[in-house]
Amino acid sequence: MRKRTTIPLLIAVLLFAALGTMLYLRAKAPPEAARLLPESDAILYVQLEAIRSATHFDQTPVVRSPYFQHFIDATGIVPERDIDAVAFALHRMPNPNGPNGPVAYSEVFIGHFDGDKLDRYLASIATSKETYTGRTIYTIPVGEPPARQLRVALLAYDTIAASNMPTPEQIHSMLDRSRASALSTPGSSLLAARFRQVPLLSQAWGIGHIGLPFSDNGFISVLGLQLPLPEDTDLVASLRYTGTAHVLSGGAVHLRIEEFAPNPTAAAHTVDTLTTVLGILRGLSAEQASAPRSPNPAADAMHSVLNSITLSHSDSRAFLNATASLDEIKALASAHDPTAEAPPPPASPAPPPTSK
Repeated sequence: MRKRTTIPLLIAVLLFAALGTMLYLRAKAPPEAARLLPESDAILYVQLEAIRSATHFDQTPVVRSPYFQHFIDATGIVPERDIDAVAFALHRMPNPNGPNGPVAYSEVFIGHFDGDKLDRYLASIATSKETYTGRTIYTIPVGEPPARQLRVALLAYDTIAASNMPTPEQIHSMLDRSRASALSTPGSSLLAARFRQVPLLSQAWGIGHIGLPFSDNGFISVLGLQLPLPEDTDLVASLRYTGTAHVLSGGAVHLRIEEFAPNPTAAAHTVDTLTTVLGILRGLSAEQASAPRSPNPAADAMHSVLNSITLSHSDSRAFLNATASLDEIKALASAHDPTAEAPPPPASPAPPPTSK
């Protein structure tokens, strides 16, 4: 009797252990959109579904160009509603003055799409098409002559790939990876080398030379401020939302940036330089916050975020950590929203009465 009871119990334990192992490996594995990307200098990933659930950004009115509205009408795809995850591969271009500029992109979008509508729309605007591994690749000119060539392919019913690289090698690579099973596709060499440094449960992250889009004269510039980091610095940056923190303001977002410096001295130099820059920014923010003025949520939010930043280094790695509540992020976003309503202009004085 005991043997009959022990065997089913042992089988159940083994099944639960196997299921737990699979779930653990899946949680630790890079997301599918990132694994489909080709070889590149950097990777950016955003889990829009999780961010949408936390912020409801899809309910915010959006002003669209007539061209983009035509795309939505023809395909039925509303990006803020239908895209669940997006991954970008950044490719450094040998000629920064070419059609692609200094950086070209390959992208993977995962979401809810009507494949037939999308195929018809792409066929209507494509200048050429190619069949590769049973999938159609559409080539679409983008921009003024000499135009960039954007190649687009529907990898699956819920997955779109695109690349504006000059050759089809990257889009072919994404199609090849999509044919492999989900967990057997390790992804690019960069993903294999750096993804383990991305904090678990991060909703957005970037690895590699992620300063490339912000490069200026060989350095990284953000909002006009040149950081003391060369554009080819290896970085791992992540954003992680925590609903239990800042409960009254809707949760908190944690930013973490890790630099892989060539040696401990370089890492310490990065922290020292950024500490000086941060001190200047905090001083300017404090003056603005203490000045008599009307309420300025964006300035107050910036002051709070700057005060939350911590800098540290360990061996050849430098770290920056910061925290912001969702209310602070919304205040900062609204300050730079071009669609935000401007205050009405003051009323013009009435013209003086004319003499009769």
